[in-house]
Amino acid sequence: MSQHFLAGVAAVEAAHADACPAGDSLRGIDLSGAVLSCDMSEAVVARAYGGPEVLSVIDVAVAEPGPGQVRIEVRAAGVNPFDHKMYSGAFGTDPANLPMRLGAEAAGVVTAVGVDATGPAGPIRIGDEVIAYRAPGAYAAELVVPASSVVPKPAALSWEQAGGLMVTGVTAVHVLEAIGLRENDSVLIHGAAGGVGLMAVQLAVERGARVLGTASAAKHDTLRELGVIPIAYGPGLADRVRAAAPQGVHAAADLVGTDEAVDVSVELVADRSRIASVAGFERGARAGIKLLGAGPGADPGTEVRAAARLQLTEAAEAGRLRVLIAASHPLREAAAAHRQIMTGHTTGKIVLVP
Repeated sequence: MSQHFLAGVAAVEAAHADACPAGDSLRGIDLSGAVLSCDMSEAVVARAYGGPEVLSVIDVAVAEPGPGQVRIEVRAAGVNPFDHKMYSGAFGTDPANLPMRLGAEAAGVVTAVGVDATGPAGPIRIGDEVIAYRAPGAYAAELVVPASSVVPKPAALSWEQAGGLMVTGVTAVHVLEAIGLRENDSVLIHGAAGGVGLMAVQLAVERGARVLGTASAAKHDTLRELGVIPIAYGPGLADRVRAAAPQGVHAAADLVGTDEAVDVSVELVADRSRIASVAGFERGARAGIKLLGAGPGADPGTEVRAAARLQLTEAAEAGRLRVLIAASHPLREAAAAHRQIMTGHTTGKIVLVP
């Protein structure tokens, strides 16, 4: 996934290198490949590989949407751990990919539409309040994306909540589908108070499952409010789970990538096809469980995740799904947002607001 993204950035840059006056290397470039104007907006880029200190805000050209595309004035963009991995060097350090646009999800108002701009929920019009996912380069004040990436924003959500709904939400749906979660199942969710975890536990409760979620003690009250049985991680975890679920555990989801999460899941769940991990790829591969997402050997779940978007907006609109916001940062403080998410201790989503 990441290599395709970076190759696309390089191709678009080459195609539009002369579109606008000389200046920053990203002037005249849009990740969607749309026809460009020379009006400028702001976007976050990584100018080098490394930590959050390499991030900065630069001017980029505002694109005019082409056929099947829409332009969005961004009101909030979700921050996700994968965003940091893009420029950390985890996927290589090719200098040709720099400077690198970041982000994958955003919420905002449609300001222009191309011909045949129809999304999963129908035609898209100027003034529509929407969520965009997948939306490469979403850390920006304005964004052009395919209409197929755009769904209506639930009125029940704030801009910050809408901007942080999709990446964690579609991942959570993918996980629950992969483990075949059913009504009356007992399911163990590791990392239940993280971004994906909070989505997964709510969706699992809605399906009628009995949900056990690992988290630090400080986050147990939040999980209880969501209908989850909280369990502290650490030595003795398997025994604590057995005490909380004496009838056994039918399925498990590792959302943290620790050896403990995989090992305890394998110990407690008899059917390994009902265990999935979105982070513990090396240990999970050895254990023979399902691997999901963008890691090596993992199932990206493209169709499942695409279909999940309207499920998530419908559940949020109906009040059955909450988006908890841990922090909101101005676009120019993207580095601070990344330092916060890299701690791994946030409860809920971090978002950027242009």
